[in-house]
Amino acid sequence: MNAVRTQTDRATGRTPRPGAALAALAAAQFTVMLATSNVNVALPQIRAGVGLSDGGTTWVVNAYGLAFGALLLAGGRIADLLGRRRVLLTGLALFALASLAAGLAPSAPVLIAARALQGLGAAAIAPAALALALDRAASGPGRGRALSVWGAVSGAGGACGVLLGGALTQAWGWPWIFHSVALGAGLVLASVARFVPRSPARDGVRSPGRNGVPSAGRFDVLGTFTVTLALTCLVWGLTTARGSGWADAPVLGALGATAVLLAAFVAIELRRPDALVPARLFAGGQVAAGNLLTALLGSVWIALFFFLPLYQQQVLGYGPLATGAGQLPLAAANMLGASLAPRLARRLGARTAVVAGLLTEAAGLLWLSRISADGSYLADLLGPCVLIGLGLGIAFVQLTALAVDGVPGKDAGLAGGLVNATRQVGGAIGLAALATLAGSVTAHAATRQAHLEALTTGYRAAFAVSAAVLAATAALTPLLTRRTGTRTATPAAQPAPEPRTSTV
Repeated sequence: MNAVRTQTDRATGRTPRPGAALAALAAAQFTVMLATSNVNVALPQIRAGVGLSDGGTTWVVNAYGLAFGALLLAGGRIADLLGRRRVLLTGLALFALASLAAGLAPSAPVLIAARALQGLGAAAIAPAALALALDRAASGPGRGRALSVWGAVSGAGGACGVLLGGALTQAWGWPWIFHSVALGAGLVLASVARFVPRSPARDGVRSPGRNGVPSAGRFDVLGTFTVTLALTCLVWGLTTARGSGWADAPVLGALGATAVLLAAFVAIELRRPDALVPARLFAGGQVAAGNLLTALLGSVWIALFFFLPLYQQQVLGYGPLATGAGQLPLAAANMLGASLAPRLARRLGARTAVVAGLLTEAAGLLWLSRISADGSYLADLLGPCVLIGLGLGIAFVQLTALAVDGVPGKDAGLAGGLVNATRQVGGAIGLAALATLAGSVTAHAATRQAHLEALTTGYRAAFAVSAAVLAATAALTPLLTRRTGTRTATPAAQPAPEPRTSTV
């Protein structure tokens, strides 16, 4: 591995800078996560600015999440086939241009279309960046450090997005939410181009075709189209259900179409030698367990950054800037938890570290379920946010390690797309279910409580159920990971064999 990198660096004329490369790749992931949450606190201003309806306001958020979640598997496989660095740079360029277009949008349709293009760019960025980061630390302690950085920036990106969105909206107006992301993506693009070297021999894994011309025939077009359409129907149906209800005919039609398309996808993949999700991806390690547990974590994670700002703004009366600043302790605790995760895994075992992280986050959410309508930040939010951040950082790092454990190097981009997709889809399912729960609890409570008290009752229910989901996830972890023992997925404990952990 080191010899390959040395030859690559000589070929490109660059001095190896592993730290700078990892920082550039982590910045790409941070930018993607930032865009998932930075618009939440500015939705009222965005609505007034471009004349959005209630449904249109929802789609400012949904358009990004829909394109991102539906296209992640395709983005990961394309990165494996065409070259991860090339796909990452292309995705960053598209992301920057779409962000600029969103900030300049003169009307609601243009804004929503720009958000969808942002999601398309993010679907190329996330899996390619993760695969490149793991390649530069294929095993041993370096792999643990890389995953720690990934966990820190992923969790902190969501929290910092709320802060940045609030600060920019209050200071210069909502367009600067998107302008700042465009500027950041441009800087990340330059950093990746400068510090992440090409790897001509390994950056793409297309096999030679006739006369030595690379063949693109290994891309599973039919499988990709089917699963992308299935994920689109699923995410659309779930996000629409939040506003129109689960019994709405279009929602039921979308969920029914999802079931049919997923069944068709399985049938297609079983018959294709160039399957989008090949069986070899699950042949070793804990990929299936890691992705299932990640989906359950995502169902709570995405909802947290939806309900917490709502409580701060609608109940406590905070402005956008104060709401964003209130996320800082959570972000700091998340980074601390991510940095501690490899040490805990070495000392306690990977399985125990996952359980500890999930239970810590569950304790924080259970604490949040005691919020009150006349509460305060210090009494009701600070302690729970610290616990949630610590647990989230630990759990995210270890579950990402599980989800890429034992994956063949040629499938690393797909593995990165899969773990991101399961988190996004889990988040869409969790948010739809919890929003419906909170809405119905609030409506019931409104018959006997004041408005703010009824809202708080709904939020308390969402946080309590989130805590229960994480507790159940912690209970499932030993059952799902018992096959390979307690330390298999520890990112820094036991170096995995080179052929399966090299991710370029």
